[in-house]
Amino acid sequence: MEKGYSKWRKLDNAALAFPLVTDKNDTRVFRFYCQLKETVDSEILQRALDQTMEKYPLFRAVLRKGLFWFYLERRDIDAFVKEEKRPPCSSLYIPDKKSLLFQVSYYKNRINFEVYHALTDGTGAMNFLSELVQNYLILMHPEADLPRVEHPEEPTPGAQEEDSFSQYYSSDIPKNKEKKQSAVKLKGEKLLHADMQITEVVVPVKETLAKARSYGVSITVLLTAMLLCSIHEEIPKNRQKKPVALMIPVNLRNYFPSQSMGNFFGWIEVGYTFSDETTFQDVLYDVKKQFKEKLVKDKIAMDMNGYVRLEKNPVIRAVPLEIKRYFMMAGATLGSRSITAVYSNIGILRFPEAYKTYIERFGIFASTNSLQLCSCSYEDQMVLGFTSKISDDSIQKNFMRMLREEEIPYKEEKNDFPGGGEQQKKEEKKVLQTFSFLCLAVAVICGMINYLMLETLNWFWFAAAGCLCAWLVVGVAYFKRRNILKNLAWQLLLITILCVLWDHFIGWKGWSVDFVFPFGALAVLGSVPVIAKVSHLEREEYLYYLLQAAMIGCLPVVLIWIGIIKYTMPSVLCTGISFLVLAGMFIFRKKDTLREFRKKLRM
Repeated sequence: MEKGYSKWRKLDNAALAFPLVTDKNDTRVFRFYCQLKETVDSEILQRALDQTMEKYPLFRAVLRKGLFWFYLERRDIDAFVKEEKRPPCSSLYIPDKKSLLFQVSYYKNRINFEVYHALTDGTGAMNFLSELVQNYLILMHPEADLPRVEHPEEPTPGAQEEDSFSQYYSSDIPKNKEKKQSAVKLKGEKLLHADMQITEVVVPVKETLAKARSYGVSITVLLTAMLLCSIHEEIPKNRQKKPVALMIPVNLRNYFPSQSMGNFFGWIEVGYTFSDETTFQDVLYDVKKQFKEKLVKDKIAMDMNGYVRLEKNPVIRAVPLEIKRYFMMAGATLGSRSITAVYSNIGILRFPEAYKTYIERFGIFASTNSLQLCSCSYEDQMVLGFTSKISDDSIQKNFMRMLREEEIPYKEEKNDFPGGGEQQKKEEKKVLQTFSFLCLAVAVICGMINYLMLETLNWFWFAAAGCLCAWLVVGVAYFKRRNILKNLAWQLLLITILCVLWDHFIGWKGWSVDFVFPFGALAVLGSVPVIAKVSHLEREEYLYYLLQAAMIGCLPVVLIWIGIIKYTMPSVLCTGISFLVLAGMFIFRKKDTLREFRKKLRM
């Protein structure tokens, strides 16, 4: 582990909900890319990535689940450059799979940096990509003697990992009691993620800025107003009583000094309720007013403290994650009621003049479950990246028409994504579907045979129950397939419960608790170190499951004590061996064992 960096760290406040609301159609992944004026050399890009990881090793992390919260843990996993083949912003966080939360890929003359939002925000991604591109071009063109981008202060490891939300939290700051109005929602059939619409529009910074200044506003205010109007045009008359509202992410580093490479952002909500008499200037000046009122440090601090106050609430902290998940998902759903779409302006990327020879532009866009606009600028080019899960692209067309009306020249870039729109086949899922059908077919056939032979369904119920048990065991094995050790614990729990039920319904003999549970616990306990050895797992990857298996293996003594167990030898054997394993972990691996406890039980 690199000096100065912690082995694990909690998620930043803004990222707490991301793992809970991530699914296959909203991956919470965003792409930052650099379009070069030459074809990318994959070997040089790999060397550049290796150099970049030396500066930002905290990106070498995986997402793990504790009892109360998710957390990030350092892993010695190498990051490899890949040729782009998957649809943009495809899933990077896959539960139970220990993989890095970012991917660097290339296609023709484009370098892509895709990252899961729980790892970093737009500013952190911009810093990483800038370092990557700089390293690549210096390695690619040693004869050009390209200068390095000099930063006044290089962030220390501690500063990169800083939890800025907690640093600036104050319980003395009052709550924001402002009530949010429900906003109009975009309707229509949603596309699958692989078919997400991506529209990129390039506008000149100078002319766009001149147009904004002619109205006395900033570029961000101008584009926000244009997006609001573009959306409004697609809202039916019977739904125009509600406002059209945008979530605008805010870089909190502009208000609270921080060198954190994690998530440190908040947001404001800017909306407008349209009428038949509304003009573009009306919307523009109202948006300007809202920006002025909401982008005030005291107001920003009040909102930021509101986010952190929930995280620090002792009741919420004590609720197990599996229960907390449903409340957080419900909270995210309720919070989204006041939002129609998202607009995120990342800002300006700056490089020395010599780099203009090789860099054409930068761009950014994000996964979404509705509509999102992201923008960034380099030199005199501002790239607007629309992503949409709505099949109709009228809003994007309305926006480009407004650019023409405002006499802002633009160019719509043709998408060139090799993986876009592809439906990837999942053979494992087909196997499970086939197995499910076979289990159902066997149960139905047994019922038919039973009735035709005896005109009753006496033994059919046993056959159907057997098929159900087989389906449950295989189903759990499939859904937990990415983590064998977790799969073992789930299988022990499931098989024990099923055996207890069988034991009960065929006339209680006690074999389920006398033999199945203790021998099953011993089998799991013995399997953990074997799997860890064969799979070359790091200590952090198996220690918790060994600890868990040892604790489960001590439970039979409780069953003996309350008189449930009749044949005690297997239970005594299981308890004794499990206790010795547990004691050995605390005697020989006390520091590591306690660390695992702290990580998993951190509230």
